[in-house]
Amino acid sequence: MYLSCHTYYSLRYGTLSPTQLVQTAQLLGAKTLALTDINNTSCAVEFIRQCREAGIKPIIGLEFRQEGQLHYVGLARNAEGVRELNEWLTRHSLEGKSLPELAPPLENAFFIYPRLVKPIAQFRENELLGIRPEHVHRLFSSEVRQYPQHLVMFSPVTFLNQEGHQLHQLLRAIDENTVLSKVDASKMAKKTEVFIPPKTLLQYYKAYPRIIHNTRRIVEACSIEWTQGLHVNRQTFTGSREGDFQLLQKLALNGCKQRYGAHHVQALERTRKELRVIREQDFCAYFLITWDIVRYAHSMGYHHVGRGSGANSIVAFCLYITDVDPLELDLYFERFINPYRSSPPDFDIDFSWDERDDVTDYIFKRYGKEYTALLATYNTFQGRSTVRELGKVFGLPKHEIDLIVEHPEATDRHHELAGKIFHYGRQLEGFPNYLSIHAGGVVISERPLSYHTALQMMPKGFPITHFDMYHAEDMGFHKYDVLSQRGLGHLKDAVELVKANQGKAVDIYAIERIKKDPKVRTQLRSGHCIGCFYIESPAMRGLLNKLHCDNYVHLVAASSIIRPGVAQSGMMREYIHRFHHPDSFEYLHPVFREHLGETFGVMVYQEDVMKIVHHFAGLDLDESDVLRRIMTGKKAKSDTFERLRQKYFDNCRARGYSEELTQEVWRQIESFGGYSFCKAHSASFAVESFQSLYLKAYFPLEFMVAVINNFGGFYQTEYYVHEARMQGGHIHAPCVNHSRYLTHIEGTDIYLGFVHIQQLERKAAHRVVAQRSQGGPFRSLEDFVQRVEISTDQLDLLIRIGAFRFTGHSKYELMWEKFAAFHPKEKYDPTLPLFEETPTHFTLPNLEEGPFDQAFDEIELLGFPLCSPFELLDDASPKDGVSAAQLSRFTGRLVHCYGYYVCRKHVRTVRGETMYFGTWLDEEGHFFDTTHFPAFLRQGPFTGKGIYRIEGKVTEDFGFPSIEVIRMERLPFREDERNKT
Repeated sequence: MYLSCHTYYSLRYGTLSPTQLVQTAQLLGAKTLALTDINNTSCAVEFIRQCREAGIKPIIGLEFRQEGQLHYVGLARNAEGVRELNEWLTRHSLEGKSLPELAPPLENAFFIYPRLVKPIAQFRENELLGIRPEHVHRLFSSEVRQYPQHLVMFSPVTFLNQEGHQLHQLLRAIDENTVLSKVDASKMAKKTEVFIPPKTLLQYYKAYPRIIHNTRRIVEACSIEWTQGLHVNRQTFTGSREGDFQLLQKLALNGCKQRYGAHHVQALERTRKELRVIREQDFCAYFLITWDIVRYAHSMGYHHVGRGSGANSIVAFCLYITDVDPLELDLYFERFINPYRSSPPDFDIDFSWDERDDVTDYIFKRYGKEYTALLATYNTFQGRSTVRELGKVFGLPKHEIDLIVEHPEATDRHHELAGKIFHYGRQLEGFPNYLSIHAGGVVISERPLSYHTALQMMPKGFPITHFDMYHAEDMGFHKYDVLSQRGLGHLKDAVELVKANQGKAVDIYAIERIKKDPKVRTQLRSGHCIGCFYIESPAMRGLLNKLHCDNYVHLVAASSIIRPGVAQSGMMREYIHRFHHPDSFEYLHPVFREHLGETFGVMVYQEDVMKIVHHFAGLDLDESDVLRRIMTGKKAKSDTFERLRQKYFDNCRARGYSEELTQEVWRQIESFGGYSFCKAHSASFAVESFQSLYLKAYFPLEFMVAVINNFGGFYQTEYYVHEARMQGGHIHAPCVNHSRYLTHIEGTDIYLGFVHIQQLERKAAHRVVAQRSQGGPFRSLEDFVQRVEISTDQLDLLIRIGAFRFTGHSKYELMWEKFAAFHPKEKYDPTLPLFEETPTHFTLPNLEEGPFDQAFDEIELLGFPLCSPFELLDDASPKDGVSAAQLSRFTGRLVHCYGYYVCRKHVRTVRGETMYFGTWLDEEGHFFDTTHFPAFLRQGPFTGKGIYRIEGKVTEDFGFPSIEVIRMERLPFREDERNKT
């Protein structure tokens, strides 16, 4: 009898989780429950499952609202009704149109109006008027009583009690972005929208038995059979399963010959074995669709990287979905597909950030917009942001909110409402706030997606489902991960820059040759990999040095052990030790020697978790895979995790393992599982790393310009510019006669792009480039302002950054000239003059620039100076400190040195105290690292960007030196002389 129930997927309105809703209904003895979330279908499958488990008949519907105003509630009679309702909501989202006040004429749905929006005599058969319990008494004098066939019981459920109502009011205020007292009452639920026990509810309507009967008629007419299972996905690529297999087999066998040659028995046998399993598991279409996506990308000249567990597959390798050779790395076949796995393997297909959208657009056009959508993610209310939202709702000023957020323990200084804010903040924790786009998940369905979900148009122009990856998995959908990655942009742009600057064609796809190239391996062994995908961070630089890593296999391992899980378990350090001293340790158990011998008994990959759980503890292979997926976040945690955990310990006891051994193995599994890579994933990353290394080793300047232009590396732009200088590049500030919007290279001259000038408008930059292309280089400032439409403040930015230095005039002279030559109020004529105008000459006083004026302007406009920051120190550059190259000579001794701050990593000690790992540049431009323990951090804190005098003890870990800092202080820069006047 509850025909309108809301969960918290009625975003910023509902207060109940699907579980709370169903459990409460079950306790009250409800036999039927209708889910009608507001303009949202996110939890339909979860609701249906829980209702069936509770013995409650589920009804699926939607509540249609526009700008907070309730128009009508739709209830689906059947699956076609679900489709109709979803299509109605989807159409208005995709077209950006408002929902009308009147319901559409749908054949398989009922509509309940909350009030009369047209004469009841004009209601269609499926249109109803909802009568709230508190309004029943009004029927006595209302004409609507003459139309009982159109009247139904209407008792919406939004919260459980008074506190729930208060939480609802806060959500409405957050949604309206206003203080609580200003929320329009019509946009909030009535206090009566709680669960009224069924018997009590019937009592309200006992004087009108026809309404009760009519409500039961509606409930009985609604029946939903929700489609779940792998059959929801597109079933074929060619139109038939047999056709799919024949095509997949042909492509795979031909690819096998291309990859391995015509007579590679092992490769051929594994290919045929995998094809059999793929066919038995009915994944042929999945592989072919992935192949089709990659094929389109290749036809457009796009580079991709294939990752994920699917990269364990030799068929994927033969289809050129991945460049990871599973035979070379002995990849775990059961991690790819096993008979117990109902979902297909994961393919993460990375494209350059500026090409991914075109690939996504192809998928939508190729497989149909009715059948294709991006997955959603639920952005939830979390911690500090929730406190801020509630603070605004309660009307607190910003400084009061900042105090509560930044010093939550300082309760004596908090506003008196802080307690309420924390109270309701805890209740809101984890509530969905709004739908966002999954990083790259695409679903392609067999039937139109409207049978499963409504769609929401996003700003990028692609619609998303209302469900996320976990709900998608529950429904049986598998996703195609079409991801964007800045690293691929580096590769693509670097190749193009080499062609433009040196006239050379570079082949970065000759992977085997690149992996064996001595110069590339030397570059890797040095650890000096700034700009190289995945291996440029300070931590990775240290790890590569410690491992003396110079080959592909070792880099694959390094790409996984660098992740937090291995470090947290203490096994990264153990791995390095065992790498250098393979005879110095004992395996925890013979199972570890047998299955983890390649990695010295250390769990490095996700597959290792499966291997140990299966072979050490005796869990079935399917259970091991489920446990791995839960630990890595690929599957939502549930009672299954506890059941499998208990089975692990029970089995270990049954096998006679000691409690100490059992606990230690579980500790390693648990701390490692949440962060590990599958081996194929690491291998895919390592391939891309080698491609980056090749470009850095042979074409360092073009490579660094490509990195600068893609804005996505570990470091800020300043340090990539520094690296380009260290590689022999001559760095120039933006120039109107040389620079483009992005950074550009001519020989060894690198001109920073206009994009780096803070506050310079994109359109102004493009006008400069366009006019230079049309009319040739600018001859003077006067010539520039005659040809380029630009505002005064934008022109000032160009003068200050030195973009007119080709004139030979100082900035001050140019500012004087600007006033005489620049008349922005005159109407701008974009055409070039027919005859060259005679320039006006002025005699100006001597206006010289100071030696550091340009550097200070660069700091303000670019964010960093193009000269060495050591030149800006108040005193002469220090000469008595130890350099980065000399640190190893002073191991165990106290030293002092000077470092320009690059970055720091914050960590917590076991006591919860703050400590840092710092990264610096010395005066020679080389990196070095520091450790800052809590006690000494208080004596020498970080006080901002700049150059520090650092004192400490040099330590060495597996040959990699760093400094344990005792004290440090930031040194003052010179004062800008212009500020003194």
